[in-house]
Amino acid sequence: MLKTERPPLDVVVVGAGVVGAACAYYAARAGLTVAVVDRGPVAGGTTGAGEGNLLVSDKEPGPELDLALLSTRLWRELAEDLGAAVEYEAKGGVVVASTAAGQEALRAFAAAQRAVGVVAEEVPGERLRELEPHLAPGLAGGFHYPQDAQVQPALAAAHLLRAARRGGAELITGETVTAVDRGPDGAVCGVRTDRRRLAAPAVVNAGGTWGGELAALAGVHLPVMPRRGFVLVTEPLPRVVRHKVYAADYVANVASGSAGLETSAVVEGTPGGPVLIGASRERVGYDRTLSQEVLRRLAGQAADLFPVLADVTVLRAYRGFRPYLPDHLPAIGADPRVPGLYHACGHEGAGIGLAPATGLLISEQLTGKQPEQDLTPFRADRFPAA
Repeated sequence: MLKTERPPLDVVVVGAGVVGAACAYYAARAGLTVAVVDRGPVAGGTTGAGEGNLLVSDKEPGPELDLALLSTRLWRELAEDLGAAVEYEAKGGVVVASTAAGQEALRAFAAAQRAVGVVAEEVPGERLRELEPHLAPGLAGGFHYPQDAQVQPALAAAHLLRAARRGGAELITGETVTAVDRGPDGAVCGVRTDRRRLAAPAVVNAGGTWGGELAALAGVHLPVMPRRGFVLVTEPLPRVVRHKVYAADYVANVASGSAGLETSAVVEGTPGGPVLIGASRERVGYDRTLSQEVLRRLAGQAADLFPVLADVTVLRAYRGFRPYLPDHLPAIGADPRVPGLYHACGHEGAGIGLAPATGLLISEQLTGKQPEQDLTPFRADRFPAA
């Protein structure tokens, strides 16, 4: 027999990844009664398979970059309380080009970003080693982005949820949401799990890669698809990589909608010593097969960028699924098709970085405030029906 929670909640957040955790954190801080439900553990999906990137450097001017700049500010605020616990590092990013044409493309990209508040500093090829002494010689140049940062994503989700619980939020793990309940007027009135009913006039879909399935439970179409990625983890090393460093083609891969395999060198050190190496993208459904081809390609590209890594031992590789939407923008905010349904999913590879802004904007809508950013570009009903 299903249990019913009493009294009714203000909001149920479905998903205990970093986006769901941020939604719960800001909702609880706004005085709402909140429950977070996840079929697995905290950070058991995409969050636990992420690198923890907090980036503005890879985003062209537009709504996603605006969201990233807001999140940059919010992450700095959060770091005042959570910084050490979540391994927050304001270390900056370095994007490098191997050719003069590549550097010219970076220059144009950075000029457009500067116009909307991004700090981007051009670095000639001969000065790149002042930032990264172990970079390969002969690179044409690059750009330094001091606003880029990093966190440990699973820790970030856990500590945001811990702070939300201090504000009265409830965390329910190991329970699958099986239905989104709607009243006679079609409005949301709660959810059912395989163990209980949770009554609430608002439900936040923070289901990540599975956000489309949760939307379907509420009777709406949201075409979230999985996009697989791998990360290599090396043995602990001295700090041979100081920033997040990636090749210029990473930006193109992020923006690409190709279903095929795309890889580009992304290399960064961590406080614990291991170096993380990415990034790959491919749409293969939920296939978790370990791909030796992808791992070899990533390792080779990383060694080309940092020759010092050529003889370093890779201890393990992990993979996860980015929640991909066809136009590369997440779904954020109230769904006009179902009163009381809110979406916070589809961030692809940027969910860690965009989580605080997403959570704040959702909480502002939940409490009847005017959101700090226009959410029209993120409307969930922007996609044609299936």
